[in-house]
Amino acid sequence: MSALEVDHQSPETAVRVPANTNIPSLNLPFYRKLYVQVLAAVVLGAGLGYVVPDFSVNLKPFGDAFVKAIKVVVCPIIFTTIALGIAKMRDIRHVANVGAKALIYFEVASTLALIIGMMVGNVWQVGRGLNADPAAFDPKSVEAYANGAKSVGLADFLLSIVPSSFVEPFVKGDIMPVLFVAVLLGLGLSMAQDRGKPVVVFLEAAAAALFGMVRIIMYCAPIAALCAMAFTVGKYGLRTLLDLGQLVASVYIVSILFVLIVLGGFLRLSGFGIGRVLNYFKDEILFVFAATSAETMMPRSMQKLEKLGVKKEVVGLVMPGGFSLNMDGTAIYMTMSVLFLAHAFNVHLTIWHQLSVLFVMLFTSKGAAGVTGGGFIALAATLPVVDAVPVAGIALLLGADRFMAQIRAATNLTSNIIATLVVGRWVGGVDMRTANAELRAGFVETVDGPGADH
Repeated sequence: MSALEVDHQSPETAVRVPANTNIPSLNLPFYRKLYVQVLAAVVLGAGLGYVVPDFSVNLKPFGDAFVKAIKVVVCPIIFTTIALGIAKMRDIRHVANVGAKALIYFEVASTLALIIGMMVGNVWQVGRGLNADPAAFDPKSVEAYANGAKSVGLADFLLSIVPSSFVEPFVKGDIMPVLFVAVLLGLGLSMAQDRGKPVVVFLEAAAAALFGMVRIIMYCAPIAALCAMAFTVGKYGLRTLLDLGQLVASVYIVSILFVLIVLGGFLRLSGFGIGRVLNYFKDEILFVFAATSAETMMPRSMQKLEKLGVKKEVVGLVMPGGFSLNMDGTAIYMTMSVLFLAHAFNVHLTIWHQLSVLFVMLFTSKGAAGVTGGGFIALAATLPVVDAVPVAGIALLLGADRFMAQIRAATNLTSNIIATLVVGRWVGGVDMRTANAELRAGFVETVDGPGADH
């Protein structure tokens, strides 16, 4: 099965074979390529969930086990990538420049996602005619999300970035505290110069070992995709798609068009083509769609971004930071869900109501990032702005949420891959000659090891 091979040399000493080198004898047959295996697994999983739903529901632990296994190495990989990238930089001001421009991009992209979702929700009034009765919904069904929303806020989010100890973020698996610690260590190593070299050498060896772990875990990716898809269809059934089909369809359509048109426009301004970028990362996007967890493909995406010629410090800062600050798929889902609930409960939202919701969502969409059920928690934190829409009403979305979580996760991953390329180009951190050659050739999977690339 396919996975990404780790180059055990450092980026400075590795010998790169040109991306357009023709090695026909090494190319894997199509059925051994990861995206083919995952696509087949998704189709088989959907069929299995439809035919034998009771059995398929029991497959959930197998998909969850893969996600947990990948998350074991996510934080250490982020830590080593960021620390190494910054440690090897001589100009610390460049780190601040990358961070500042990444924040600007994140805010622009996520705000556009919120505004577009709100505009489409007003024009395509999904939920109108449902005439839902607020009294028919049990608040206990969403109590866990409502309780989680009480701790979601800008101040809580900012405080959560600073860990209580060095090891706490690795134990909890929180990305932003890991980012905080890694930046500090990278700056410290850069200031230490030659005295810090032994630590840098150790981190390089650790990074190679960690990516080796990812390669091993990726053997199980198609099986995990099959189990995750079978569970989704078996648990919630295609009936849910029929009942809330317009909402699901609207979120899918808006998310896809947002990636192709808006993010594609950013890429075009940066000298990239959206088609080639999506083709290069199709394995990761397709798997995340099946597993509904964008973080699972972060390590593999980061390594492929470096292979495209993006500097390590840019990849290390932008990609992990985006998973807390640039959740475009979540932003689209939130705005459209709020308007869906308003239409379903026959609540008229004035322009001031909607502007208030947009403002609050700028913070709640970030404050709930990385939290289990984060989309629902963010919704529960936002709805009190519109008193007429009951928080318990989000129970109306429970059945369809798993299907929307698929496009949400795929959009979040795609938007952060694109963010890394755009910000990298903005700060001069992309070797465009390498990037163009790689994108023209596409990602090559070969036979000397699962998914090894040359």
